[in-house]
Amino acid sequence: MNKQEKVDFVIDTLKELYPQIPIPLDHKDPYTLLIAVLLSAQSTDVRVNQITPLLFEVADNPYDMIKLSVEEIREIIKPVGLSPMKSKGIHGLSHILIDKYNGEVPKDIALLEELPAVGHKTASVVVSQAFGIPAFPVDTHIHRLMYRWGFTNGKNVVQTERDAKRLFPEHIWNDLHLQIIWYGRQYSPARGWDLEKDIITKTIGRKTVINEYYKLLEKRNKKK
Repeated sequence: MNKQEKVDFVIDTLKELYPQIPIPLDHKDPYTLLIAVLLSAQSTDVRVNQITPLLFEVADNPYDMIKLSVEEIREIIKPVGLSPMKSKGIHGLSHILIDKYNGEVPKDIALLEELPAVGHKTASVVVSQAFGIPAFPVDTHIHRLMYRWGFTNGKNVVQTERDAKRLFPEHIWNDLHLQIIWYGRQYSPARGWDLEKDIITKTIGRKTVINEYYKLLEKRNKKK
């Protein structure tokens, strides 16, 4: 296969596997999505979805959030990790949303990135999932799979995002990045990877990655 045929194979396979694409983080509007994505840094979506109902029961909008102290927010979100930084970020960005944007979440990635504790990936997720604006947020799953598939050199997420946007049509970015995340979790994880179940990597994957997989498998078998 040439590169375009590989790209088409990925798109077609993911569309067949995930015709309906669930959103990983529970939310009801742009603000609650922004908070949920912020909380998900170095945590799991499952853990975040357990904590956000507790937080949003008390404050699901910036006006109610600033009524809480940073310490009160921290106490609620402590199980997701990095609570000191995240609680300050949530409190600070809620003030800014009220002062600068009438309590509304801006639709511009650059403006979102100016908010405390909001990085490029978080901003990209918000504009794509809350507002339907084409973006290609790169998480660890996408970064790993784009490298395994030979679509990027794997040096950093900035390069991976640039390569993804170059290879895939803009009108499918919002669906595709979610499809790749689900595929990575189910069929091509970092740990416990079974290449036989990973049809995409097995079909189009980088030869060095596949060779390394079989070398590791051989070592494991020898130890048994």
